Amino acid sequence: MAAASGRSSGWASSGWWIAPERVAATSAVPAGLGYPRPHMKLLLDSFWRAGAYCLHPKVIGLSLLPLLIGIALTLGLGWFYWEAAVAGVRATLEGWSLVDAGLKWVESLMGSSFRSVLAPLIVVALAAPVIVVLSVLLVAWLMTPAIVNLVATRRYPALQRKQGAGWFSSISWSLICTVLALVALVISVPLWFIPPLVLVVPPLIWGWLNYRVMSFDVLAAHASSEERRTLMRQHRAQLLGIGVVSGYLGAAPSLLWAASALTLVFAPLLIVVSVWLYTLVFGFSALWFTHYALSALAVQRGQADLVDREEAGSRPAGTGEVIDLQPAAPAPSATPPPAAPALPPPIA
Repeated sequence: MAAASGRSSGWASSGWWIAPERVAATSAVPAGLGYPRPHMKLLLDSFWRAGAYCLHPKVIGLSLLPLLIGIALTLGLGWFYWEAAVAGVRATLEGWSLVDAGLKWVESLMGSSFRSVLAPLIVVALAAPVIVVLSVLLVAWLMTPAIVNLVATRRYPALQRKQGAGWFSSISWSLICTVLALVALVISVPLWFIPPLVLVVPPLIWGWLNYRVMSFDVLAAHASSEERRTLMRQHRAQLLGIGVVSGYLGAAPSLLWAASALTLVFAPLLIVVSVWLYTLVFGFSALWFTHYALSALAVQRGQADLVDREEAGSRPAGTGEVIDLQPAAPAPSATPPPAAPALPPPIA
């Protein structure tokens, strides 16, 4: 037999129980001067929760809309502009005498088929950043608000929504950060030819974009403008770390194109697979940012004891987060036990 406590704690159930007196002491500390547990534990806690929420039926359903829109846009643009783009790139390369001379030298070493493969590869290389940006924006605009509402309802029902930013502010912020990331990407292209830096610079840029866009969006409804700026400043390293990890995960679909030049034959299929993988990665990223940022916001307000807690009976059993189970004390018997039978008198 086990009895569930009236209020549940996901932190306690995950092994990081916080004594009530520590929570009370932390709530009295000004925001930014105290934290009830190390940031690394919060990162790991948010990570596994984000992975678990990826299996939630509602999250799976939410991922279909940006996936369908992204596939429709990429396939439509590829259908109408692929041949024109390849022909334009090939004509541009052949129009530069120095480049054309270099191509002829490479063809003498690698064969005449190199020129026919180079133009499609350049088009794919230019299209990959566009697909990444498109996936980030679709997830941020279509998935993130619903994900934040889902997580807040299940884990932070008592966290006040101060509506620090509206829909227009969110879109404007996303577009400004996207333009800055694309400019940084173009400026950093010469560094891609240095073998170690090509594995560092692009994921860092995508991680920065992910961090700026997702952090703003997940805090837009709950935090005020001042709270959002304070939290993003105090937790910059952790949020940027989430973004960089997501950036490296987002770079994985690009390996599909790097496998071989023969992958160009399967370009339509690989575009669909790439958009699907990008949607999964950035959906997971949105969940990770949501769990971390809302937990940090609750701590900043001195309400860490309200995370994963709700009034008993407010949700049907089995539909919430993991609850704490404690052995139930045996209930006292209503009737006294029967008296022991009297022993027979001894035989003389």
